[in-house]
Order: sequence, then C-alpha cells, then structure tokens
Amino acid sequence: MNIVIASIISAVVGVVVASIPAFFIGVSHRRKKAEAIIGSAEEQAKKIVSDAIKAAESRKKELLLEAKDEIHRMRGEAERDLRERRNEIQRLEKRLMQKEESLDRKIDNFEQKEAALAKKQQVVAEKLQEAEEIKKRQFEMLERISGFTAEQAKDFLLKSLENELVHEKALKIIDFEQQIREDSDAKAREIISTAIQRCASDYVVEATVSVVPLPNDEMKGRIIGREGRNIRAIENLTGVDLIIDDTPEAITLSCFDPVRREIARIALERLIADGRIHPARIEEMIEKARCEVDATIKAEGERAVIEANVHGLHPELVKLLGRLRYRTSYGQNVLKHSLEVSFLAGLMAAELGLDPTLARRAGLLHDIGKALDHEIDGSHIEIGVDIAKKYNESETVVHAIHAHHGDVEAKTVVACLVQAADSISAARPGARRENLENYIKRLEKLEGIANSFEGVESSYAIQAGREIRVMVKPEHVNDEQMVLIARDIVKKIESELEYPGQIKVNIIRESRAIEYAK
Repeated sequence: MNIVIASIISAVVGVVVASIPAFFIGVSHRRKKAEAIIGSAEEQAKKIVSDAIKAAESRKKELLLEAKDEIHRMRGEAERDLRERRNEIQRLEKRLMQKEESLDRKIDNFEQKEAALAKKQQVVAEKLQEAEEIKKRQFEMLERISGFTAEQAKDFLLKSLENELVHEKALKIIDFEQQIREDSDAKAREIISTAIQRCASDYVVEATVSVVPLPNDEMKGRIIGREGRNIRAIENLTGVDLIIDDTPEAITLSCFDPVRREIARIALERLIADGRIHPARIEEMIEKARCEVDATIKAEGERAVIEANVHGLHPELVKLLGRLRYRTSYGQNVLKHSLEVSFLAGLMAAELGLDPTLARRAGLLHDIGKALDHEIDGSHIEIGVDIAKKYNESETVVHAIHAHHGDVEAKTVVACLVQAADSISAARPGARRENLENYIKRLEKLEGIANSFEGVESSYAIQAGREIRVMVKPEHVNDEQMVLIARDIVKKIESELEYPGQIKVNIIRESRAIEYAK
C-alpha cells in the first residue's frame, strides 16, 4: 500500500517538474505580445488626444466668433430699445407739460367764474331781500284794500277752490258714468237679451195651499170621523191643517212646509179613492205617501241635474235640489227658478268666454239653502254656504251662493253672473208675486231712505217701487250736488233694502218764480 502511494506521488512530481519549463516559455511569449499591444494602444491614444485638442481649439475659435456676433447683435437691440424708451419718455413729458398748462388755464377760469358767481349770488340775495320787502308791502296793501287778513284770504281761496273741485268732480263723474254706462249697458243688454231669448219659459204661480176635490159632501164627514179622530190623526201625522168649510166638494190643506202638504194631499186622495178611512189606514197611507214623495224628490233632483248638465254633485245635494220642487218664493217654484238661473248664468258665461259649466253649477245651487230654511235657523244664504262647504263644493261656487243677494261683495265674474241671472229670473213678468203688506212697507221704506238726506223736500215711489222721484230744495242743493245725492241714495237703498230687479233714483231740482197780479 505504501509502495503504491509512493509511486503515485513520484509520478505527480515528475509531471510537475516536466511542465515548469513549458510554463515559463508561454508566459514570456504572452508578455511580449501584451507589450506590443500596449505600445500600439498608447500611440493610438496619443493620436486621439492630439486630434481632440485640435478639434477643441477649432470649436473654441468658432464659439468665440459666435459669442462676439451675439454680443454685438444684443448690444444693437439694447441701444435701439433704449432710444425708443427715451423717445417715449420725452413724448410723455411733453404731454404732461401740456396737461399741466391746460389745468392751470382751467383753474384760472374756474377762479374767475367763482368770483363772478359770488358777485351774482350777492346781487340775487339783494334782489330777494328787495322782493320780500315789496311782497310784504303788497300784502299790507292788499289787506288794507280787501279788509282780509292773510289767514282769512287763504280760507276764502280754499273755499272757492273746494267749490270748484266739487263742480269738476261732479262733471267728471257724470262724464265717466255716462261713457261707462253707454258701453256697459249696450254690452250687458246684448248678452242678457241673448241669454233670455235662448231661455224662454212659462210661469204658473205656485199656490201656498192645496185643494183636494171630493166626490160628494158626505165624504167630509167620513174624513172628520167619529168625534174628529180621523182629521186629528191626519193633522198629527202630517203636520198639515185641514180646512173643511162650506166649499162644496172640496177640502183645503194649509201648511208652511210644501213637502208635508204634498204628503197630506197624496194620502188624502188615496184614502178618498179607497173609501176605508180610519186611523190605522190613515197611518198606512201617509207612510206610503211619504215614501212616494221621497222617491219623487230624488227623481226631481236627478232630473234637474241632468237638465242643467251639471255632474259630480254629492247625492245629498241632489236630494236637497229635489226638495226645492215643493218650495216656493213669492209664488215662484224654487227648483224651476234655480234651473232658470243655471241656464241664464251658463249662457252669459259662454257669451263672455268663461266656463259655462261652473256658472251653471253655481246657478243651480245658489238657493240650495231654501230646502232646509224651515228646519235650520239662519237665512237661506248662510244655510246654503254651510251646505256647499259640507259637501266640498269649490270656493267659486260657495262665494257665488254667499254673494247672490249682495250679502258680501261679489269678487268673481261667476258670482256677478249668478246675481244677474237671479234678478232676471225673479223679475220676469208673472214670475213672482208679493204680499200686499210687505209691498207697502217696502215702498214706505224706500221713501223714508230718500227723505233722510239733507236738502230733500219730498219723495215718491212710483212704478210699483221700480222708480223713486226725489224733489230737492233748490236753495240748498245745486246741480253738482244732485249727482252726489243720487249716488248716496242708491248706496243706502242697496245696503238696506231687498228688492227684485233694480230701482231708478230720479233727482228733480227746479226753481219757480211766482207773483200775483192784484
């Protein structure tokens, strides 16, 4: 084993010793080669450095030349700008000097004008003082001549001016009223006449009592019954008074409520036709008549709504309209009156280019409060307003109901149309009749209003209260004041009286000279 290791080591040492000369020979050759390359590189580096130095010198000379040219150009531009600025400054200095000279001249002129103005003010002050002295002397002279002080003269002038203004005001009022009346009357007549022509209807005055015909006078005794039990039963159940007198073959029914009167009439006619008249049968017939009248009321209300072409009414309002079938006002059937007001208002609204449906609705409902005015306290206007609000009618309709008799000022055109239509319907010939006592009281009240004004000598209501002629004292009322008195009388009549149609106020002033030959 040791021998083998020794052999290997010997072999290795021999190889190393044999390769050393070759190694040194190779190293020497490579060093010579490297030195040759280094020498060549140094020569090339020297050449490159030499070329770079030459190029840099050449570029340096070029840059210096360019720099000198740029400096020369910039120096020329700077000198040119400097010359321009110097010229501009010189121009500005020249203008400034001119302005200073102009300002100096203006100041001199202003001082001269100020001095002249001061002199003029002094002269004016002297003139004013002189004028005041002259005015004072003239006032003193006027007071001596007229015998009035300044305050008395002022009062005299004011009174004269007031009289002139009253005269001018009266003339202006007359002119404006005449012009407005001519224009508005012509247009109103055209619209109203057109509406009336398109809505012509006949009238039959409604009675406040009902007459039931009898087949014979013996039926009166049967209706009265034993000890009056039948007639008491009828009156207690219906609230109607039966008037049985010497009128042959007739019984009169009287009641303030036309619905009750109609129920009693129908029940009595059926009892007479049936022949069986006793309390139980009377109660049965009255109940049937009440149901029939209720059905008639509903049918009449629906018919009125269809005729007026008004839709969307609350069912309770339709029933209340039907109740107006049995309600009268001065002998005029209220339902027919409401329908006519509805037609007239709708026609006039169409002529004016307004909504005819709204006008018809307001006209149809304007007297709805009369359906309940026997059952609820208050005027039919207040009741109608409450009912319309309760069933959600529009503000326009509510206002038209409230204003149709002038209780409040009409603020919409629809309210004015309902007022006009109501007056037209009520004023138709034969449409209404008035109680004689109320008629006389209205005429007396009309004359009393006219006589309450200062300067009125007497007054006379003529033409069934459609006109009042007022005689004034000529020494107390002049021509201009007549116009103002007429307007005041009209306003008081409108605020204190209720009347159909319109009332003409005619003021008469005359002076008479009377002498007697003896």
